[in-house]
Amino acid sequence: MIYTVTFNPALDYAIHVDNYKPGEVNRMSYENILPGGKGINVSIVLKALGMESTALGFIAGFTGNEICRRLTEDFGCASDFIVLPKGTSRINVKLKTDTETDINGQGPDIGQEAIDALFAQLDAIQDGDVLIISGSIPDSLPDDMYERIMKRLAGRDIRIVVDATKDLLTNVLQYRPFLIKPNNHELGEIYGVTLKTREEVVPYAKKMQERGARNVLISMAGEGAVLVDEEGGVHMHEAPKGKVVNSVGAGDSMVAGFVAGYLQSGDYEQAFRLGISSGSASAFSANLATHDEIMALLATL
Repeated sequence: MIYTVTFNPALDYAIHVDNYKPGEVNRMSYENILPGGKGINVSIVLKALGMESTALGFIAGFTGNEICRRLTEDFGCASDFIVLPKGTSRINVKLKTDTETDINGQGPDIGQEAIDALFAQLDAIQDGDVLIISGSIPDSLPDDMYERIMKRLAGRDIRIVVDATKDLLTNVLQYRPFLIKPNNHELGEIYGVTLKTREEVVPYAKKMQERGARNVLISMAGEGAVLVDEEGGVHMHEAPKGKVVNSVGAGDSMVAGFVAGYLQSGDYEQAFRLGISSGSASAFSANLATHDEIMALLATL
C-alpha cells in the first residue's frame, strides 16, 4: 500500500480573472474547488495512474468534511484522516490572471493527542509499503516532525519519499529516504549556488546522495528534470512541449508518476519518464492530470 501524509489539507479555490484590477470589483471567468495539499495531490494522481493509496493527515470542521467528500466522490481516493475537535481546515485561494497568486489559509491547531494518533497509524504501516510525506509544517506541529517520523520508522523496509525544502529535507537525509524531490532552486538554496541547467544540478544531487538520499529527483520546470538513482545512473530529459496553464500540483504529480512508474516496472528510467510526463501533464491542465493526458505526453518522450 502507498500512504501519503498531508499535515495541513485544504480546499483549493481555483479562480481565473481576466484583466484583474486591484481595488475594483472583478468577475471570474473560471472557478473550481478541489481537495488540496501536496500529499492529497499525490494521491489523486496516483489514482489516475491506477495506483491505490490512503491519504493521511489532519482535518477539522465543515471544510475538512468537504475535503474528504470530494477526495472520495470526485477522485475515488481512500483516506484515513484524523479529525481534530476544534477549528476548520483551511481554504487556499489560487488566483490566476496574467500571473499566479496563492493566498493560503492557516488551518487548525494540532494537539499532542492528534500527533500520537498519526504516529499510531504510521506504526501500523507494513514492510514493503511506501510512505510519501510532503509539504510545509503547520505552526502547531513540532518543526522536526519529518525527523520524528523518519526516526520512528528507521530500520523498517518502508520506502519513504520526502518532498520538502531546506532543513526539513536536509535533516532527514541521515535516515536514507528512498526518494527526495527538490527543484533546482531549492537544491541550489541548500548549497548557496544558482543552478540553471540539467548538467549543473548533477554534482549537487550526488552530494545529497552522499548525505544519505538513495534517489534524487530534481524538477526544473521548463528545463525538464534530472534523476540521479541509487544504482549510479544519471537520467536527464528536457520538458515536454506544451503551454503551462497551472503550475499548482505539478511537482506532486511528478512524485506520483515516479512512484507509480517504479512500483509498476522496478526500472528507474521508466519511473523517471512517467514522473516527467505526470508533472508536465498537470502543468498543462487547469486541474491535476488525467490518465489520458499523462499517457499522451509519455508517448512523446
